Amino acid sequence: MKNKKNALRNLAVLTLIVSCFIACDKDFANIDSDIINNENATHFNTTSRDFDVIAYTKSLGPVQTDGLPVNFLGVYRDPIYGTTTASIVTEVESSIINPTFGTNAVLDSVILNIPYFSTPTSVEDDGETIYELDSVFGSAPIKLSIFESNYFLRDFDPSGEISDTQNYYSNMSTGLDFISSAQLEATPILIEDDDPDEANVNIINNFIPSPEQIRLEDEEGELVNRIVPALRVKLDTTYWRTKIFDKEGEPELSNANNFNDYFRGIYFKTEAINNNGNLSLLNLVAPNANITIHYRRDNDVEGEDPVNSTLVINFRGNRVNFISNDFNIQSGNDITGDENLFLKGGQGSIAEIKLFNGEDLDDDNTNDNAFETFKKEFVETDEDGNFISSKKLINEANLVFYVNQDLVNADEPERIYLYDVDNNSPLTDYFLDNANTSFPEFSLINHLGRLQRYGDEPTAQGEKYKIKITEHINNLLLRDSTNVKLGLSISGNVNLEGNAQQFDVLNGSDTEETVPLSSITSPRGTILIGNNTSNEEKKLYLEIFFTEPNN
Repeated sequence: MKNKKNALRNLAVLTLIVSCFIACDKDFANIDSDIINNENATHFNTTSRDFDVIAYTKSLGPVQTDGLPVNFLGVYRDPIYGTTTASIVTEVESSIINPTFGTNAVLDSVILNIPYFSTPTSVEDDGETIYELDSVFGSAPIKLSIFESNYFLRDFDPSGEISDTQNYYSNMSTGLDFISSAQLEATPILIEDDDPDEANVNIINNFIPSPEQIRLEDEEGELVNRIVPALRVKLDTTYWRTKIFDKEGEPELSNANNFNDYFRGIYFKTEAINNNGNLSLLNLVAPNANITIHYRRDNDVEGEDPVNSTLVINFRGNRVNFISNDFNIQSGNDITGDENLFLKGGQGSIAEIKLFNGEDLDDDNTNDNAFETFKKEFVETDEDGNFISSKKLINEANLVFYVNQDLVNADEPERIYLYDVDNNSPLTDYFLDNANTSFPEFSLINHLGRLQRYGDEPTAQGEKYKIKITEHINNLLLRDSTNVKLGLSISGNVNLEGNAQQFDVLNGSDTEETVPLSSITSPRGTILIGNNTSNEEKKLYLEIFFTEPNN
């Protein structure tokens, strides 16, 4: 009886083992190359192969720039592509609806404050914090002008359905109508300055963002507070007295809609000086980004000192970046691919990539196309090309993009972003990687590898980017996914793509075209070596590492 039980138990164990092998054969998992390799497995061989791809430059038309989470202001001169000029028009919102300013209100000062993105690096003995600006590109001065805009940034598109929101584009248009400079520059907002040359004008000449902590002092010159580095300007009070305080009790200030129609926005216009400049990334909806009107009024208690009060004008509502370039980027050859791939953020360019000639399963059962040939090499399929079982295990699949340092001599982008063009979405690998919300530069680096520099030196020239698409390739093989076209863009922050829809591109046709948000919010550019090159060592391939049985 005991021997019989042991025999049954051994049979059960043997059955379980066989079942596991059958299951593994039917649905291979993604096994990393350090688990099964030629050194630790005698029945498997691990190897790699390079597969040809087609990659080419895709020039972008004007891009949608309303609704961006951050905005650019300034002039950026890219050594590769030329000069980009970015200006901003934004709606404003009063912190108080139908305000009452009190008796004998007197304006003391009006302060515009927009903080820069900055990082504290040290603290001095006197308590001053030393900062480093994070998102300022270039260091040459620019000309910055401030206007009250008379252009109404409407919420809805009157030419579409009743719920269609209005898009605004980088070329100062709605896609149908252009916005005139005369409307944007309706009324100069004057600046109050100790320098006679800078006072009573709406222009800041030779403007350069400063990393210095801002000291706030009282009337006696005593330090009362310190704040982070910011675009901070003292505005002339006369305009604000007329525009806001003289309208107390009037319909213009009685509700938000009336206020938006009455005060349609502020236009920040930038201009290059000697074809050079600087460009800042700004968050206009940050809590301390606003225009604060400081005023005094009589105390409600007779005989008491006047009361100090404030009215805050926030940058809320619609907000649009206008971007102009002094360069043109030509689209490449979508049949043969390009020697070089030109990537430029903002209103620039992306690259499009076709794996296996961009082909998918077809109805021709006599001749296999490139994709069908690839699929049959790695998996068994039925007569319709659907997955049955695996022949080889995909350990890793990468697209490696080498930087063309013969053409690039600039501040290179740390990150690029690969996505599904057909569905305007990230690849599956994006969602399986680890995000870092505190330091986006180090986020999702397993899938979207950072720029690898020569010698791993932080200031050295860039060598290559490695984009891992293992799960995307497994989906093509094991889950019968469609072989979609891929897009490659510059990325200012790869985290932006997780929950954000892509933004519209004007292309002069009825065909919808979009671009990733993180591409619009980066001014940088680079040049990568494509597939149509004689440089075999740095040619763009799809490299696949796989394991197969050693029969």
